[in-house]
Amino acid sequence: MINNVVLVGRLTKDPDLRYTASGSAVATFSLAVNRNFTNQNGEREADFINCVIWRKPAETLANYTRKGSLIGVVGRIQSRNYENQQGQRVYVTEVVCENFQMLESKNASEQRNQDPGFGGSQAQGGYQQQSNQSFNQSPSSPQQEMPSFTREANDNPFGSASQIDISDDDLPF
Repeated sequence: MINNVVLVGRLTKDPDLRYTASGSAVATFSLAVNRNFTNQNGEREADFINCVIWRKPAETLANYTRKGSLIGVVGRIQSRNYENQQGQRVYVTEVVCENFQMLESKNASEQRNQDPGFGGSQAQGGYQQQSNQSFNQSPSSPQQEMPSFTREANDNPFGSASQIDISDDDLPF
């Protein structure tokens, strides 16, 4: 049987990192995943998928992502049930993630979170705004241009080569 899930979406809230009694890290989160089609009003609807991730990837997810982060996850669908405090049986279907990938740069995430139209908070998680200066470049130094590389039309390294005589027995395929 095949039970594979691949999703790309945005976190609807910060991941909730907890530890089991045996010390294993587990993070729960919800992904907002846009549908491929629009509704009658021309708007794209989204599905909100509950996910869980375990051990080291759970800690990494909780430390490096937050509400609104664009991520991709790979995992499987799992259904489980339990009895709540009122004695009712509750059924849960969720994606158990084996791994995840952050799909936007730190700067893009910070810019999106600082945009008042998005509703994110500023300077969340102790990150600071990065400048657009190049690595190892002082702010007052002029911008350097990339050198241009051109090749002469008659500068073919194989132009003067003679023909090679190879028999079929010499070829490995």
